[in-house]
Amino acid sequence: MIETSEKRVTGPIIRLHSNDNIVVARVDVGIGTPVDGENIVSRSQVPAGYKIAATRILKGDPVRKYNVVIGFASADIEPGTMVHNHNMDFREFDRDYAHASEYRAVEPVEASQRATFQGIVRADGRVATRNYIGILATVNCSATVARKIADWFTPERLSAWPNIDGVVAFTHSIGCGMEMTGEPMALLRRTMAGYARHPNLAGVLVVGLGCERNQLRGLMEDEQLHSGPTLRTFVMQETGGTRKTIEAGVAAIMEMLPAANEVTRTQVSASHLTVGLQCGGSDGFSSITANPALGAAVDLLVRHGGTAILSETPEIYGVEHTLTRRAASREIGEKLVERVRWWKEDYSVGRDVQINGNVSPGNQVGGLANIFEKSLGSSMKGGTGPLMEVYKYAEPVTARGLVFMDTPGFDPVSATGQIAGGANLIAFTTGRGSMFGAKPVPSIKLATNTPMFRRLEEDMDINCGEILDGTCTLQDMGQRIFDLMLETASGARSRSELLGLGDNEFVPWQIGIMS
Repeated sequence: MIETSEKRVTGPIIRLHSNDNIVVARVDVGIGTPVDGENIVSRSQVPAGYKIAATRILKGDPVRKYNVVIGFASADIEPGTMVHNHNMDFREFDRDYAHASEYRAVEPVEASQRATFQGIVRADGRVATRNYIGILATVNCSATVARKIADWFTPERLSAWPNIDGVVAFTHSIGCGMEMTGEPMALLRRTMAGYARHPNLAGVLVVGLGCERNQLRGLMEDEQLHSGPTLRTFVMQETGGTRKTIEAGVAAIMEMLPAANEVTRTQVSASHLTVGLQCGGSDGFSSITANPALGAAVDLLVRHGGTAILSETPEIYGVEHTLTRRAASREIGEKLVERVRWWKEDYSVGRDVQINGNVSPGNQVGGLANIFEKSLGSSMKGGTGPLMEVYKYAEPVTARGLVFMDTPGFDPVSATGQIAGGANLIAFTTGRGSMFGAKPVPSIKLATNTPMFRRLEEDMDINCGEILDGTCTLQDMGQRIFDLMLETASGARSRSELLGLGDNEFVPWQIGIMS
């Protein structure tokens, strides 16, 4: 487990662990600035969030942050010197997975004492946090029709059905020119089926073209989906083309609206909450404020019987051993290692992608030198509890507690898999400022630092920079995030919802070749 309890703020710097050979600049640190408590003077102009050598680090020595290796000195680094990718190498090193060696069962809150929220209970007992009608396109060729059907249902036309949050199209760029068998097609179909079954959708249309490789009939059969009053299907080439399919789709949804509107929110246990954990536009403060604070909220959620989905496999690389050690069994730990090895040995070999070292330009400007350092913070979103299961992309999540889903680090793709798996809320940390929505579920944004929060306040739900400012503890911030999860799940609009985001973030993972 990554130890965060030793964190100490002294003047302009933050010491994260007594064994670290770096400290982090809390604010911009100028050349010649004394670094209180470290007996050093800054030799560099160091932006906030960047690292400063606290001792002399010899060439080849590991650089430690939170007592975790994040790289190796590429030259001798004198105390007070800024440490970043100009003087720190990324290279592989052995890690002891020690499967399940640190597993500790969660101490659950008594069922009668669990937190609650106002949810929408569906006929099958599942609980929704929103009430949408969705339109799924089997292929990009039916995407325009799906969107035009959704666009017909303006707020004015939906005003007679006030309990419906909207009609939304879920379109994508694939569905043809791809492999008809194997994982690429299976992944697309289980993603679509996960949305078709999602409790936040009161009704669903599936619109196909007719000649695509992702045949509508094959989708329905493979995923055991069945047409009925709340699941209607149309094939454009059989319905009469563009205009007639749009008209038929609009008419079908009009038939669904009265029943879909007949919902009421009732008090339900927090155990019905499944939260997808995301981070985007990460910076040097992500591992100090928002990510561990979200982790504290996840620990609370899990104690109250809920589920959290940690994902973004490239962004746990380098610290995956801290998860395997907390796995509930060796089998679960080995599932995680198998997914990481698939990424490293099959999927990403020779590619200039972040699991091979290079993080995005925004991450680098924010103070993150490489994927090891980014993963250090990203993994903290999952809190400190045991890892209860590992899933492939878009597989239905059935385990309770902290689970892991294999996804890319690209946020829309990752969140799409989580929602297909059953997430009914997304919690999204950001340091640089990500603007993100995720219909049909609400998404809450957690800012890592106060300057960005103030600059982008319309998009951010909580300022975790207060931890850095000294006005809120990490545990208190975790409680605030947990409370916001419950409030948002009960129907309160998140900032992204108020801004109308989320119509274009359905992005299934494209893992196959196109021909």
